[in-house]
Order: sequence, then C-alpha cells, then structure tokens
Amino acid sequence: MILPCFDPATWGPSLDAAVAAVERGQVIVLPTDTVYGVGADAFQPDAVAAVLAAKGRGRQMPPPVLIPSVRTVDGLARDVPDSARALMEKFWPGALTVIVWAQPSLAWDLGETHGTVALRVPAHAAALALLERTGPLAVTSANKAGAPAATRAEHARDQLKDSVAIYLDAGESPLGLASTMVDATGERLRIVREGGVSRDEIVDVIGSDALEPADTQGSPA
Repeated sequence: MILPCFDPATWGPSLDAAVAAVERGQVIVLPTDTVYGVGADAFQPDAVAAVLAAKGRGRQMPPPVLIPSVRTVDGLARDVPDSARALMEKFWPGALTVIVWAQPSLAWDLGETHGTVALRVPAHAAALALLERTGPLAVTSANKAGAPAATRAEHARDQLKDSVAIYLDAGESPLGLASTMVDATGERLRIVREGGVSRDEIVDVIGSDALEPADTQGSPA
C-alpha cells in the first residue's frame, strides 16, 4: 500500500499506518534525504530478518539504524570518539552514517555486526516525524541487492512488491545519493563508502590527522 507523505498538515494518517505496521513487526518503505529506505523495528529480530529477506541480503550485511536525533546515540553506542561526535554534530541530520561500537546490553539482532552499529539521523521531515514515534529503525536502501537505489516510492514498490506492508510516498528523494559511511571503531576514522558528504567536508571538521589516508579507504558498496 502506497500512502502519501508530502505535507505535515495531511500526513498524519499515513504515519499512523506506518507506525502501526512497525509495531506489528512489519516492513515499511520510508523516504529519506538520500534514497528511499526499507526498514523495520530495530528491536524486533524477525522484522529485521524480513528487511534483509526483502532486499535479498544475508546477515553478513546488517542494516544501518536510523535514529531521530544525536541524543539517541549514547543509548545505542559506547566509546564514541570525539571526532565521530564532531561529525555527528556537524552533519546530522544529513547524509552521513557513522559505524560505532554498540552497547553490549542491547536486546537486538541486526545480523553479523561484530559488536558494531551504523547510525544515521536523516535530514527528511517525514522520516524524522516517523522516527520520533517508532524509535530506532533498521533501514537499508529500498532496492533488491545489486539493483539501483530507489529515489521514488514506486521504484521501491517495483522491486520489493508485497514484502513491504506500507510504502510512504514523499516524491523524489532530495539527494538521490547514498550517505557517506565512516567507521569510527578504530584508532582513526575511516571512510568506507563515499556519498552525500565529501572527504574534504569531513577533514574540514576533524582534520586530516583524525582520518585514515585516502589510499586506505574502502570503496563504495
């Protein structure tokens, strides 16, 4: 079911339906600033498994977790470096995903995370309104593995079909490009995927000494 999610004055029923679906452990598609995401309650393992199954991806590639604000970080992560916090404060909400060590006490199963979690606050009003009500959502790009990322709700529906209960339609994705992903679990930060935030922008915030050299960065995935 595709539901409109363009205007805060009228999107209430659509968000209500999406929140109810999340609470039932169902999979939804939501708009973000980068591309559309397919997600579910991060704390319902069966729902997270359904997200990975919808995408055609295994547990070895766990989904990132979208959160409503930077204030949520310390409930989910531990030992967050000052350099990573500086990036969060600068680029959130926005197109930056930060991989950090997860709180070991969390009752969730995102897949083979090796004790980490990838966090992002999206810069999209509808997504933030949803996250304020649902709490953390395990969200990955709304496309089949290996296919182009969806920048419209109907593009996501064409690929994911009935594996998704609710599609929230907010029109074209503003950025249309995946987030930059930074690993903050080592001695220095490392860019593992380049996207909506450039390396130069990151260096401007934390300096080059806090970042692994460019020739050791990972390639986009």
